[in-house]
Amino acid sequence: MSLRLRWKWTFFFIFLLLIFIIVQAYLFYSIKRSFLFSSLFSLILIIPLAYILARSLTDPILEVTRKAVQLLSSTLEKEVRVSSSDELGSLSKTIGEMGTQLKTKIEEISKEKDYLQTILKGMMEGVLVVDGRGRILMVNDALRRLLSLSSDVSDRMPLEIIRNAELEGAIRKAIQDGGRIALELDLNKPDEKTIEVSVVSILPSNRRMNEDREEVRGAIAVFHDITRLKQLEKIRQDFVANVSHELRTPLTTIKGYAETLLDGALKEDQAFHFVQVIKRHTDRLTKIVEDLLMLSRIETKEFQLKLESISVRDFIDDVIDFVKEPAEKKKISLSRDEIPSFLTVKGDRSYLEQILINLLDNAIKYTPEGGRATVSAVEEDSKDIQFSVEDNGIGIPKEDLSRIFERFYRVDKGRSKEMGGTGLGLSIVKHLVQAHGGRVWVESQMGKGSTFYFTLPNRTEPTKESLEVE
Repeated sequence: MSLRLRWKWTFFFIFLLLIFIIVQAYLFYSIKRSFLFSSLFSLILIIPLAYILARSLTDPILEVTRKAVQLLSSTLEKEVRVSSSDELGSLSKTIGEMGTQLKTKIEEISKEKDYLQTILKGMMEGVLVVDGRGRILMVNDALRRLLSLSSDVSDRMPLEIIRNAELEGAIRKAIQDGGRIALELDLNKPDEKTIEVSVVSILPSNRRMNEDREEVRGAIAVFHDITRLKQLEKIRQDFVANVSHELRTPLTTIKGYAETLLDGALKEDQAFHFVQVIKRHTDRLTKIVEDLLMLSRIETKEFQLKLESISVRDFIDDVIDFVKEPAEKKKISLSRDEIPSFLTVKGDRSYLEQILINLLDNAIKYTPEGGRATVSAVEEDSKDIQFSVEDNGIGIPKEDLSRIFERFYRVDKGRSKEMGGTGLGLSIVKHLVQAHGGRVWVESQMGKGSTFYFTLPNRTEPTKESLEVE
């Protein structure tokens, strides 16, 4: 207890004692009352006075206590003034100022926490935070979606939810040694994914990293899904390798025959045959270049479709007439299913014809003599019309179905070259269908044939003439 407060208590005690003695002496000596009566009466008189004086001393203490409790529960709403100029008044004022500052700090921390939560929720990257023991403190929603995590992962080890020893080792190393560690994870479950992870240690706030090893940091791991980037990189590498191979073969042939002619074969009987070979390979190079330019043009932002309303039945009939000659050479039957005359699509006619020509051309090439190919179009729903080109050809292996629309991808490379394909036809089909707002896929069984499907937006506009059945 401070000196000033101690003197106040002493003064009150002496004051009450003097009052007690004066009243008792007055009753005992002046009024001639008994000593017991004088003492009891003095005590009864002193008790209310002592209570009033005690309240004047204890009320500030109770007020300070109440404010301290409010601080503890973070419910201090306003400063409560204590009408006292001693240490209790100073203490009350100090606690009030502490409460105001504490409330301000809590509000700032709450805002920062809300900002952090908003940032974490809005991040596309997954975030994992662990403490100094390597146990999980939190994960954000992006990481839950990326790794299909359960909602309850707190206080567990990363190895329990992500079965990868390399990641566990990187987190432990970041906690023990500090710094930043980068690694790539190849995860097979639940889907095959490639994830780039950056692990960073959390520095202690007091910056005394070596004085107290108990008070360690933790670590933050940021997960970035680069599966798509890896796939695109693989496609790019395959494309460069394939296009180099596709161009090298005819160029080597052309160069060889040209050198033979220059060496004197121009006067020989085989010169005409050599020139024919050169022309054939030149045509093949030209077709490859044209297809590559077509793909490049489709992928540019400047690519535009000349949209018009097209009768589905009429444009299918035109394409069948266009490919009828090569089909007849292989004795392949071309047909279409019954299609309503009013069924229309809105698209670029030249590109839509190219889509169907490429699919029918493939059906003719990979169907044995005497086979068949059928084109159909049905109204799938109120939004799409589904087209299909079905054949009973050699079929496509199951493992190749997912890559059949890639550039230069061939199921049977030797046979494809013999048939004159560039390996770009189906890739062009895919890009043109997507440019029209549709999708394309294939179903196939080895030895039984294949069916290529694609959808286009439905632009059915029934009129009076459309009700006629032909």
